[in-house]
Amino acid sequence: MTYLNYITLAGGIGMFLYGIKIMGEGLELAAGNRLKKMLEKITSNKIVAVLVGATITALIQSSAATTVMVVGFVNTGLMQLSQAVGVIMGANIGTTMTSVLISLNLSDFAPIFIFLGVALLTFSKKKTVKFVGQIITGFGLLFLGIHTMSSSMAPLKDDPAFQGFLTKATNPLYGIIIGFVITAILQSSSASIGVLQSMAIQGIVPIQFSAFVLYGQEIGSCVPTLISSIGTKTNSKRAAIIHLLFNCFGAAMFILITCFTPYISWIEKITDNKVVQIAIMHILFKVINTVVLLPFSNWLVKLSKKIIPDKDGSENTLTLEYLDDHILTTPPIAVLQAGRETLRMASLARNNLSVAANMLLKNDIKSFDEVMQTEELINFLNHKITHYLVKINALEISREDAKYIGRLFHVVNDIERIGDHAQNIAEAALNENEEKLILTDTAKSEMKHMLETVLKLLDEAIATFEAQELSFDKAKYITQLEDETDALKDAYQMSHIERLNNGECEMRAGMLFVNTLIDFERVGDHAENIAWAVKQKPTKQEMQVNA
Repeated sequence: MTYLNYITLAGGIGMFLYGIKIMGEGLELAAGNRLKKMLEKITSNKIVAVLVGATITALIQSSAATTVMVVGFVNTGLMQLSQAVGVIMGANIGTTMTSVLISLNLSDFAPIFIFLGVALLTFSKKKTVKFVGQIITGFGLLFLGIHTMSSSMAPLKDDPAFQGFLTKATNPLYGIIIGFVITAILQSSSASIGVLQSMAIQGIVPIQFSAFVLYGQEIGSCVPTLISSIGTKTNSKRAAIIHLLFNCFGAAMFILITCFTPYISWIEKITDNKVVQIAIMHILFKVINTVVLLPFSNWLVKLSKKIIPDKDGSENTLTLEYLDDHILTTPPIAVLQAGRETLRMASLARNNLSVAANMLLKNDIKSFDEVMQTEELINFLNHKITHYLVKINALEISREDAKYIGRLFHVVNDIERIGDHAQNIAEAALNENEEKLILTDTAKSEMKHMLETVLKLLDEAIATFEAQELSFDKAKYITQLEDETDALKDAYQMSHIERLNNGECEMRAGMLFVNTLIDFERVGDHAENIAWAVKQKPTKQEMQVNA
């Protein structure tokens, strides 16, 4: 082969990878919220998990992408390790779609697919049609890449050195190493299978040798998953190890089958087409491996725990529970997880407000450090979630998801401000304790009543945003609670002035009381903002008309 052949081969691989990428992205975007629904159906049922993994991989055309995504899901708590096993096995089955497509040998029609796809992308204004155009374009590029790779390797048929290597390469280890190295370098088992099938098109690789290359590719496909698990939580590393164990056990099993049974002869009796033979071997490897090892999935989990034992000591408290950069490869899931992390932040702020206020009411500061640590976590989440939302906005997402992300930007800011008011109240409790300030029983009773109203309002607002549904009756109720909060603040301030005039309370204690009322009232404002983030808030006149 000349330098030009190598350059052409590299270009063919590039077209193939890009074709798979944009076809997978188009399928993913067309699927939209269906991906979320599929993941919600993952339970302890192993078969369901396998089916979900196979479906998602068939959509995004990459088992490596799916397993990397699974590592992210486990890292964020979206998926349990026991559930991840089934999804990983299913992903291995789903990736056979690529080898099946290649075996169809539609390279002659590649220019037509590319033309039609680009036409839809260029001239259509509907997003759905554009997604279809993206799928068709990727489909065409995939086959054009296969044709280019195959053509570039044609000279190998007459290359004495290459033929001499194949003659001597009777040791299965040669094929396994070659398959592993190619896949590890390309970071895609689909691409390496494409290279193997391109060589088969030219008839330059014996089927026996191709089988061992394929087994090496299966092991090499674990490299992206292992890399993605670096720096993640313990269970995420275990998910990557399970993927490696699964493929290694499968490779070992099929090496023995190939060496000691007439397996290759059986494949050759099915068809004379070398490309189809490789596709059949690919499918059999994935399906049989899953059927054999699925009943032992719990054993794989236990083995992964022995390889990656639990860490001593607690992990850093400043962590994200639901967000992970690996999930960004699947935008609909990233959007779902951003909402979950935001709701977690809201729950932390709500509880911190309650703890801080009770410190003030009971004149007990033993929870002060806890409140400050939680406030630090809320600030951390504010920064991280906002940064993550910016990343999601840069992705291709549906209009509905884009609107939801816009709401999250505002809600995260309101939650952060609620956290600040909780901190103000905790610091007021500290001052009360240190300066020996005394609040009257009436002031405490008023503060408790206003706190209960604010917490009720905040709970309603968070529940509304979580459901992403704001009915007229719920909107009216939330508005009434917010109006009641404002009225209580005004009424209790007047009561405070009367007590002050009557000499019933101290000036410093009175200032602390008034500032706390203001904090409560502003929390109410932010809570109402969170609820109304679900849809446009009507004017008071519109509310009266509807009433």
